Amino acid sequence: MLIKQVHLEAIKAGDVTLAFRRWTKPSAKKGSIIKTSVGLVELTDIKEVSPGSITEAQSKAAGYPNKASLLDELNSRPAGTLYRITVQYHAPDPRIALRAQEQISKEEFVTLKAALERLDKYSKTGPWTSTVLLAIRDNPGLRAADLAHTTGKEKEWLKPNIRKLKEQGLTISLDPGYELSPRGAAFLKLLLREKE
Repeated sequence: MLIKQVHLEAIKAGDVTLAFRRWTKPSAKKGSIIKTSVGLVELTDIKEVSPGSITEAQSKAAGYPNKASLLDELNSRPAGTLYRITVQYHAPDPRIALRAQEQISKEEFVTLKAALERLDKYSKTGPWTSTVLLAIRDNPGLRAADLAHTTGKEKEWLKPNIRKLKEQGLTISLDPGYELSPRGAAFLKLLLREKE
């Protein structure tokens, strides 16, 4: 479930407590916790509603100045059932602390290496994790399209796979591009040393 940055900041501040979405089928469920740029956001309730049942107060709780502006946005995607989602800030993103690690233990290295080997093993394009990590290290801030060209991959393939590296705390998203996190740099250094 994608949430606009302005609304994410307001959720973290406690100013936004609702979201409205049209889904052909629900893409989230009650109790889900989603990772966002501001941390973890919990979806505490999801209910099917009609546009006519939305109030001015609910529209403001969703971060819109009034009901008309909310309905304008919802009507830009008319297909699907309308849902009202109750949201709240849950906790900081655990990946932030993880990626800040400047040193990793031997046990962490082995676990992390095994995780990346699994990504390589099940990739339809063959091993890629080391290549992408090296490309990010050597080209911090490079746009995804240019990084894809550098690695010989398609942009549409690259972006979701870099997210897999981010899940491991190895990369940081920039605007534009990416960079290795301290944890990513430490891991890559140990990996390269092992290959010498």
